[in-house]
Amino acid sequence: MTCDVVRAARQWLGTPYHHQASEKGVGADCLGLVRGVWRELYGAETVPIPVYSADWSETAQEERLWEAARELFREVSRPPVPGDLVLFRMRRGTVAKHLGIISGMQPDPCFIHTYQGHGVVETPLSAPWSRRAVALFEFPQREA
Repeated sequence: MTCDVVRAARQWLGTPYHHQASEKGVGADCLGLVRGVWRELYGAETVPIPVYSADWSETAQEERLWEAARELFREVSRPPVPGDLVLFRMRRGTVAKHLGIISGMQPDPCFIHTYQGHGVVETPLSAPWSRRAVALFEFPQREA
């Protein structure tokens, strides 16, 4: 399963950043990338996605993205492995609002994500990124 997740995510590399989009090669934000990988793995959209602003739920200080991830994925408390979904808090004291998919660990940890000005990229899971990680999730197993 983990290889399928990483393989699907890598097919999105180079997709431009576009807020609220989820179309490979056309545009995606971090949630759109995860939604697109989900569709490729399971054949359908996760759940209806409401319109969301770039600041997510910062003013209300609600962990909406974290709560939604818990509904669809299994949160784990172990070291990351390729294929895991990682949730980041971009600044201390703010809500977690960035997602990525772990694409490799040893010897060079990395993850696939998308953000404004860069599109979908594979990035080293450097110390600054690791410090921002607040939760780790497994994609559900596909039914045979």
